[in-house]
Amino acid sequence: MKLSQFKFKLPEELIALNPPYHRDECRLMVVHRVSQKIEMYKKDENGEPLKDKDGNPEYLDFRNVLDYFDEGDAFIFNDTKVFPARLYGTKEKTDAKIEVFLLRELNEEMRLWDVLVEPARKIRIGNKLFFDESGSMVAEVIDNTTSRGRTLRFLYDCPHDEFKHDLYALGEAPLPHYIVDRRPATPEDIDDFQCIFAKNEGAVTAPASGLHFSREMMKRMEIKGIDFAFITLHCALGNFHDIEVEDLTKHKMDSEQMFISAEACKTVNNAKLAGHHVCAVGTSVIKATETAVGTDKMLKEYEGWTNKFIFPPYEFGVADSMIANFYHPMSTLLMSTAAFGGYDVVMEAYNLAVKNGYKFGCYGDAMLIVND
Repeated sequence: MKLSQFKFKLPEELIALNPPYHRDECRLMVVHRVSQKIEMYKKDENGEPLKDKDGNPEYLDFRNVLDYFDEGDAFIFNDTKVFPARLYGTKEKTDAKIEVFLLRELNEEMRLWDVLVEPARKIRIGNKLFFDESGSMVAEVIDNTTSRGRTLRFLYDCPHDEFKHDLYALGEAPLPHYIVDRRPATPEDIDDFQCIFAKNEGAVTAPASGLHFSREMMKRMEIKGIDFAFITLHCALGNFHDIEVEDLTKHKMDSEQMFISAEACKTVNNAKLAGHHVCAVGTSVIKATETAVGTDKMLKEYEGWTNKFIFPPYEFGVADSMIANFYHPMSTLLMSTAAFGGYDVVMEAYNLAVKNGYKFGCYGDAMLIVND
């Protein structure tokens, strides 16, 4: 497919800059990938749309996801944990303000980190950056990795756990630029931009579809007899990079580290073998499970990296349903969603979302794709 096939006009006011008051209160749109039917409204026992006090149809909300699943079905969650990756430092001598985005720690003992810097043209090998007023947290640039990428060595003499604690205390939630360019990150974002089941640290952006799940909703799922499988894929920034080729087969994704345990495989495969539904929560889960699926369409244990890029047409092997957010035009996340649900019906759903004022982005509304 072509990049231009995923272009649409997204009004500025539809980009969600803040999370809903409660995690599970966002709107929900349901897409049926076999019948190509799209649902937006709650219905009464006769199948007629419910009306609010003003006579307007009531939109489905995220808690209605439970209406589409039963005992024995399985949900796959990404339990990666976001760390406060965005820091602001000053360059020695000039005091120029520099954004430093931590990507991953390269060497604990030497305090080496792979980072992105902005503006990159000002940061050269040998420069020192200061991150606090006392001047105790200092980093030296020791290598250029890409046009914006640098390797930093933090000059901080203390036990590693204390160093990471102090480093993270200087950071903020790594919200996407489409949010922080419009409003500053707040202390509340540290919790809001983290799934309640997050466990394994390593992500520099949240698996956004998982943000909708509240403790109350997961308890209701548990009571209903729905099984949970947790995999880990450390979400990186590649999902936000602009695609620079029209022919999608020529686009290369950044690699992301992932882990799938024997326990997760057992939960998912038992549900499949028993004829139950398997729901992937988010495009990161789809990427991970399709990296680790066997020729028998069963999930396999995996520890390593993936740069899998999923776009239509694509035949999926593990999940038969999926939860996604509403993503930006021409994004790899939209492409993965369209591959799962079907290009035509997903793009029609996006058209309806824009017309009906659904919110887009990581703090936005949700789509459930079911296999009828």
